[in-house]
Amino acid sequence: MLDKPNLAPRTVRLHDRDNLVVAVDPIDPGARVNGVSAAARIPRGHKMAIAPIAEGEPILKFGQIIGFAATAIGPGDWLHEHNVVLHDFARDYRFAEAAEPESILPVAEQATFEGFRRANGKVGTRNYLAILTSVNCSASVARFIAREVERSGLLDAYPHVDGVIPLVHGTGCAMDNKGEGYDILKRTQWGYAANPNMAGVLMVGLGCEVFQIGRWKEAYGLVESDTFRTMTIQDVGGTRKTVAAGLDVIREMLPAADRARRETVSASEIMLALQCGGSDGYSGITGNPALGVAVDTLVRNGGTAILSETPEIYGAEHLLTRRAATREIGEKLVERIAWWKDYTARNRGEMNNNPSPGNKAGGLTTILEKSLGAAAKGGTTTLRGVYEYAEPVTAKGFVYMDTPGYDPVAATGQVAGGANVLCFTTGRGSAYGCKPTPSIKIATNSDIYRRMIDDMDINCGDILDGVSLEAKGAEIFKTILAVASGQRTKSEDLGYGDAEFIPWQVGATM
Repeated sequence: MLDKPNLAPRTVRLHDRDNLVVAVDPIDPGARVNGVSAAARIPRGHKMAIAPIAEGEPILKFGQIIGFAATAIGPGDWLHEHNVVLHDFARDYRFAEAAEPESILPVAEQATFEGFRRANGKVGTRNYLAILTSVNCSASVARFIAREVERSGLLDAYPHVDGVIPLVHGTGCAMDNKGEGYDILKRTQWGYAANPNMAGVLMVGLGCEVFQIGRWKEAYGLVESDTFRTMTIQDVGGTRKTVAAGLDVIREMLPAADRARRETVSASEIMLALQCGGSDGYSGITGNPALGVAVDTLVRNGGTAILSETPEIYGAEHLLTRRAATREIGEKLVERIAWWKDYTARNRGEMNNNPSPGNKAGGLTTILEKSLGAAAKGGTTTLRGVYEYAEPVTAKGFVYMDTPGYDPVAATGQVAGGANVLCFTTGRGSAYGCKPTPSIKIATNSDIYRRMIDDMDINCGDILDGVSLEAKGAEIFKTILAVASGQRTKSEDLGYGDAEFIPWQVGATM
């Protein structure tokens, strides 16, 4: 029997300018790859220098700066926190220089899905009733109402309703009744009430909180109807009476919600939220760029995709400003970056407080490296708008929303903005799901796909084995259409989504 030849560990060099390679397989000391002998063990997903890098010189990945050498680095050295540092350097934003008009397919040629057309013309991919809360003091009552709906078997008679979800939060009082924090909560609550995946909403309050339901209704011109109702615990007369009254309201709303039926609509009605969490060294090579291919396809079909997580595009924003449709759009993105620098400084933090320990264990060393990979989710088309957190998204095409990097908070803002489907890439294995917007989980490596098969919908690890980004992007787009048409995701089967509604809290709690 012939011995099998020793195969060199696989590596990836992502750009001709790069002075490093990424280890697809672990590299043992002395192993020779890319004409260089490894000086140390390089874990999979991590980086190895392939050229001498003098102290202070830039370290390049994706053809972009991801950090600087803390000391002299030799070919074959492992590149990570011990020898890579980050400091400020000039960025050339070159606003709108790469903006190009999209080639949108004619309506007759656009892909389609089966969605719920709402009275206002928007299209939902799910058909939920929600119980929103104005304040944490009414959170338990909202959960009690949803629990009674489940116990009663009330939904059995309404097969076209996906469920009744309590969406509760930890704020609403001990806050200023004006300013950023209040406005964010106001926009978020309205955005969820107006999301096309909602068939109806019951808002429950305590009665004496800062976030007054009456003031919120007045701000948006809301009136009570068969799809929108409100009540407060103090006015109804306590917990038990409010739970009983809430159950009666849900019972009254269900017939109208159940009358909704799916119909064939254009993919232009899809508003896709883009998320990544638990990223690793493969995220910017497999899952994120493959999702970017799907985003480009969605934009060609007239749809919308929302990139977010401002602390996680820091260092890649200069690539997005080049794609801005106008200078004003690009400058708005830079303005949000400046806000975050000030915000983190005021709170004695720094932008490079990200990546997380899990990201670093997976091979990501600096926020610049993470951001360059994360931005790949946004594909290559023109940036058509920049929105504040939970602001209604009105533009078609590729857009940006300012959010924190914490996934549930970021996704909450995107859903409030109108997202009716969500794609979430992960390399370390993020456990996440979303209601009312279904979340498609995309594994960036085959190992996490196999180990967390009950959570993952799509495996992008096979890109490392030769599957093209184009083929994987087509698979993701096909899955988006199927999920938009009602196919359940793994996170939906597991029951995720009730606890993932987390509005961004900005400002003092008093």
